[in-house]
Amino acid sequence: MLSTLPPDFRPSDAEEFMGPQQLEYFRQKLLKWRQDLVREAGDTLASLSTSGGISESDLTDRASVETDRALELRTRDRARKLVGKIDQALERVADGSYGYCQETGEPIGLRRLEARPIATMSIEAQERHEKMERVHRDD
Repeated sequence: MLSTLPPDFRPSDAEEFMGPQQLEYFRQKLLKWRQDLVREAGDTLASLSTSGGISESDLTDRASVETDRALELRTRDRARKLVGKIDQALERVADGSYGYCQETGEPIGLRRLEARPIATMSIEAQERHEKMERVHRDD
């Protein structure tokens, strides 16, 4: 794989879909996203550990602090799951399957991958999948 991209490189439909430059572009994008999430998680853990026990004497203040902590922990849990999805996407980059729908094998599309680099299905396949989930959930 290429290790250097032009600084202004943006994938376009004019080049080979998931050719070396596009794969490297998305690999770098995923790695940066992962690094940002891990850094934010570290910041959260540091702030939670420095704040120690809840020492607010006022019940309203204590409830507010507890709510803030719970929200922060839920956010961190979502970020942890997202890091796992990023890792899976990086594995797909490495094995050459990145950018292709896991259901149909068709290209997912550059615009969708730009917006959601961890996407595993084309928009059409995702919509069919969500429709099936709704049908089965209503049973």
